[in-house]
Amino acid sequence: QVQLVESGGGLVQPGGSLRLSCVASGSIFGIFTMAWYRQAPGKQREWVASINTSGTYTNYANSVKGRFTISRDSAKNTVYLQMNSLKPEDTAVYYCHAGGNIWGQGTQVTVSS
Repeated sequence: QVQLVESGGGLVQPGGSLRLSCVASGSIFGIFTMAWYRQAPGKQREWVASINTSGTYTNYANSVKGRFTISRDSAKNTVYLQMNSLKPEDTAVYYCHAGGNIWGQGTQVTVSS
């Protein structure tokens, strides 16, 4: 069973940057397409970005395209989300997802002055 642990969230001012990390346990990390989702208070969880198993293909929600970058390091069993030019509307709990019911516990990102 794969387990995911996110880190890197926090409080940042508008226009700032954060990098989220998601570490996966188990050597089968390389077989999963990985994704980041987020859920703001009172809203449904929404997809943010995805990356394929080899890291050669990425896809982004329109709301973050050009500001966020997803990447993965298979040697470290880790997927990252680099978030630049953050906006207050990016405030949410961010979750790592490896497909099916495999989710991390989430990390809070708050963008506020």
